[in-house]
Amino acid sequence: MTVLQQVCGFLEQFAPRRLAEDWDNVGLLVGDRAQPIERIMTCLTITPASVAEAIRERAQLIVAHHPLPFRPLKTITSDTVAGRMLLELIRGQVAIYSPHTSFDSAAVGINQQLAEGLGLTDIQPLQPRVDDPDNLGAGRKGAFAAPLPVREVVARLKTFLRIDGMHLVGDDAAEVRTAAVACGSAGSFLDAALRAKCDLFVTGETTFHTCLEAESRGIALLLPGHYATERFAVEQLAGVLQKQFPELQAWASVDEADPLTWI
Repeated sequence: MTVLQQVCGFLEQFAPRRLAEDWDNVGLLVGDRAQPIERIMTCLTITPASVAEAIRERAQLIVAHHPLPFRPLKTITSDTVAGRMLLELIRGQVAIYSPHTSFDSAAVGINQQLAEGLGLTDIQPLQPRVDDPDNLGAGRKGAFAAPLPVREVVARLKTFLRIDGMHLVGDDAAEVRTAAVACGSAGSFLDAALRAKCDLFVTGETTFHTCLEAESRGIALLLPGHYATERFAVEQLAGVLQKQFPELQAWASVDEADPLTWI
């Protein structure tokens, strides 16, 4: 019999909590560590749709990339969407674990996979953690095997992330040799990408003013979407859990969807 603590222990090795940002809320957020686990659902975000799926499919654990709760709650009541979701999961004995930024930065985490998916070589952390025993850190930077036009990077991203479009700041014909990546909403990493002398920066989303800054400072910027730059890894994580715990059933939420659509 597999219990929740065993799954938590594996996840803490897979995405060490020391890699999480100081502001984050990672680890086991809801649950009894002694609870038997037979079914695990991964998702990017806990929403009414993913909660309904977890209850319907009798999951005992949701591994959600984005934490719920994220910030401390003074109350948990049915007066708020977050409160209703937490109450429903607690009543259904569904635990919540969030790896969030520890998974972003892990050795086989989201940013590493994103960099490899782009075809980068000599991949290194964009913002290394001081004295990290494994030389890990946030974001990734690397070089393409040969210079290529931005439009080719766009094509690679579309294929890897299974998306139809993205926002571009810059000229799609410009050649790039080096790139930095940071999944989700990481416009704050633009300065690090510039310090690393990268020609291109890829993040899920950012502000209008960060786009203007990238344009004025001469670095190409690609924005495939917050959901797109992280959801693929949630699907991969379900496979990792299934392989690690073959006696369990693990799957990525099928009802979860990007709230933004291209029209």
